[in-house]
Amino acid sequence: MDKELIRKRFSKASSAYASQATIQYQIAAKMNAKIEQYIPSSVRRNVLEIGCGTGLFTRMYLNCSQPDNLLLNDLCPEMQRYLVDLLDEHICFSACDAETLDFPSGQDLIISCSTIQWFEHPDQFLLRCRDLLTDQGYLAFTTFGPSNVKEIASITGTSLKYYSLNDLLINLSSFYHIVWSEEELVTCLFPSPMFVLKHLKETGVTGVSHNRWTKGQLDAFCQQYWQLHGCANKKVPLTYHPIYMICKKI
Repeated sequence: MDKELIRKRFSKASSAYASQATIQYQIAAKMNAKIEQYIPSSVRRNVLEIGCGTGLFTRMYLNCSQPDNLLLNDLCPEMQRYLVDLLDEHICFSACDAETLDFPSGQDLIISCSTIQWFEHPDQFLLRCRDLLTDQGYLAFTTFGPSNVKEIASITGTSLKYYSLNDLLINLSSFYHIVWSEEELVTCLFPSPMFVLKHLKETGVTGVSHNRWTKGQLDAFCQQYWQLHGCANKKVPLTYHPIYMICKKI
């Protein structure tokens, strides 16, 4: 996993992210609602958010919760400029690779939305989060499953390594009580494959490869996309496979 490439792609996409990340917005809203439902406010005093990006989830969360301390993290230092109105003596930002896990212990809640699929070892990261949590602490996260953007993978043959919900349940159940989990398949429709690529570029989801396509390669990709996935309504689909989990430390 090329973390520097990922950082550059997400940093470049940050200005367009809010207008394009409709699925990520829906995922964040659902996770925020489930945190309100399943995690008592009394154990949400010290909070760490991994992969805060431009603050899409952060703002939703702060509209419903008032933590004593909130530490925001992102791989991209450039994201801080989108958070300046939030930062004060109780809300801080730290730009670093979260897989180093160089964060203070004593966290009541660790949150991550649509981020850990970009990690080299997401399973190990989730297990190590346990050491940062208080005895009654919670881990709440969303990621994506194996069917995520499957249309792209079917043509390019490249994809992130996605864990299934069952994989995550098996890996985490010895260290956490699984309070709630769910997965969905969400299909978005676009006027053409070029609109799919524009959408992915403007949400930063092109950070898996250095390759630059020639015009011939781009034309071939679009033709294959229509042939394999074109719909009767002259649109093309893009599948998202969000996975949600809320876990309590045991």
